[in-house]
Amino acid sequence: MNNLHDWPEPIIRVQSLSESDLPIIPDRYIKPLTDRPCLNSEVDNDSNIPIIDLTGLSEHEDNLPASTLDQISIACREWGFFQVINHGVSPELMDRAREVWRGFFHSPMEIKQVYANSPKTYEGYGSRLGIEKGAILDWSDYYYLHYLPLTLKDYKKWPASPDSCREVIDEYGKELVKLSGRIMKVLSINLGLKEDQLQNAFGGDNIGACLRVNFYPKCPQPDLALGLSSHSDPGGLTLLLPDHEVPGLQVRRNGKWITVKPARHAFIINIGDQVQTDKVDKHDDFKVMIYEDKVLSNANYKSVEHRVIVNSGMERISLAFFYNPKSDIPIKPVEELVSEEKPALYSPMTFDEYRLFIRLKGPKGKSQVDSLKSPR
Repeated sequence: MNNLHDWPEPIIRVQSLSESDLPIIPDRYIKPLTDRPCLNSEVDNDSNIPIIDLTGLSEHEDNLPASTLDQISIACREWGFFQVINHGVSPELMDRAREVWRGFFHSPMEIKQVYANSPKTYEGYGSRLGIEKGAILDWSDYYYLHYLPLTLKDYKKWPASPDSCREVIDEYGKELVKLSGRIMKVLSINLGLKEDQLQNAFGGDNIGACLRVNFYPKCPQPDLALGLSSHSDPGGLTLLLPDHEVPGLQVRRNGKWITVKPARHAFIINIGDQVQTDKVDKHDDFKVMIYEDKVLSNANYKSVEHRVIVNSGMERISLAFFYNPKSDIPIKPVEELVSEEKPALYSPMTFDEYRLFIRLKGPKGKSQVDSLKSPR
């Protein structure tokens, strides 16, 4: 399990395949029939995840109206996803962040290859997830880097080109750490807890934060491939800056895939596997359950399956910022939620251990989470 120093097969950059103008995609990228995005009967094109206005929530102000708190609570229970506008992050910074990364992916290959990654950490320029030999691959390239803790933050592993790239990434990361902390407070308040309880469960100030920039090149057969296979996020919160001009994210709800319609300068926020809640009494009083990397079957706040489709006419880029617990803490359920009648469903596992587990297989819906259930 620790032998993750190299990929099982030579790495092929998907962007290079796309730019070669091939008329059909290689077999390695063709998904099984059950996973292809062409089943129209399983797609809901009319719905959209909630869009919530965060006016009143800022670094210096905590004055969200009760109606907004309710909207966030409902979105977490019913969707696991929501979009936020008026969130306090500069629209200009959001645009700069997206465009410097677009500049990186359109740099010459010899510049990008300097940052080629390995499965040991994923850090750097990559083109596949998981190390299963012969696996069906996703139609995407990416760049992964650490922002927190500071012991993992290494500017030398961040792209030096375009010229402003490192500066923009740093500024963007600072703003998203702040926004994530404010969202964590809202979730705590909504769950009837002290506003810092969720944050403290994640390690207080010693949290982890990382960025994965996804690049989805044009695909000549988008009905056969996926940009990113179905999965749920293993961390705490994900703040996604989408490409508002090219929809691609799909969320699974009630057995159907919903293509998210991004609002301009909005972040798409989703609950990760770390954040779980359980209804504990007849008054529908919700409390929080933090349980390392696993979704409880009776959870009301769920990490939700999602995937990314690709486009034949336009490339797409998105920035996924992950706000995670301290990597070496074995997180357990809140004691008041565990009893003889309701035992813990999973054994404790640190975030580092679970990330290694996921790394072996790559994204596979929620089957990997389910496989870790304790025998009962």
